Amino acid sequence: MRNRATGAVGPALAVPAWAWLLLFFVAPVAMVVWFSFGYKPGVFGTHANDVLSFDRYVEAISPTFFATFQNTLWVGIIGTVLCFAIGAPVAYWMAFKVKPQRRGILIALVLVPFWTNFLVRTIGWQVILAPEGWLSTVLQGIGVLDGPLELLYTRAAVIIGVVYNYLPLMVLPLFVAFDRVGPALREASKDLGAGKIVTFFRVTLPLSQPGIIAGVLLVFIPLMGDYITATVLGGAKGNMVGQLVAGQFQTAQNWALGSAMAVLLMLLIMVTIGVCAVIIWLVALPFRSRNRLVLGPVPETAKTDAAPAAILEATT
Repeated sequence: MRNRATGAVGPALAVPAWAWLLLFFVAPVAMVVWFSFGYKPGVFGTHANDVLSFDRYVEAISPTFFATFQNTLWVGIIGTVLCFAIGAPVAYWMAFKVKPQRRGILIALVLVPFWTNFLVRTIGWQVILAPEGWLSTVLQGIGVLDGPLELLYTRAAVIIGVVYNYLPLMVLPLFVAFDRVGPALREASKDLGAGKIVTFFRVTLPLSQPGIIAGVLLVFIPLMGDYITATVLGGAKGNMVGQLVAGQFQTAQNWALGSAMAVLLMLLIMVTIGVCAVIIWLVALPFRSRNRLVLGPVPETAKTDAAPAAILEATT
């Protein structure tokens, strides 16, 4: 029988979360979309919506915007790939190689950068990468460089900053995904003849797919809208779309044009994610067709790869 008390309380438990989502996400996004149809009423005005039009979108769609978006997309892809390349081994080591009683300390160490303000952390890298900073002095002292370090205010400095700032957002979901795989499936795969590499790519990695997707989205989406890192570490060479949007709101006081740019940025991010998802799905399609559980005699040539595939299919 259905527990009426539980059924009544269950939806009520989600009310605070829905209220928070509506108040701090849906409402601000709706306001940005509404402002994007307005205009700037004079020198001292910020926005007006008595006359609605798509003129701000026409104004926002410019060669400068798309050139800046290409630079932003390049930084976003490189930063996300580097975060995954660095975060995946760390998360794997924490989940499988570290004793359970020590994982809490390591998770706390991963979260240590979030104990400091985002801007302060980025300025710290500005001090490190400066031509007169300690890193430049050390590299010149050991003979690696003949002159001052010329890395600040470049795209490379922006990539270093975004990888440092967003790396924990990649490590934590990957750690949770790897930890949920458990040792039983990996041991079963090894017992059936699969080595460590085959077990990782045929069992551990496919079962960790939700965590990988979460980590990539948690890094890529906020990175595409980041303007603090580009402003502090990139200067003119690290220009990103977030700086254009922030400039319209803070400097030009043209909230309508800034809102139109923000809406276009959100749409382009969603299109980029959709295109990447389709490409990955098409690339992985031949491999998924191989991971099918076939009941019956197994050919002699396929016995080596059949065990990991059977484990993967059975667990999914």
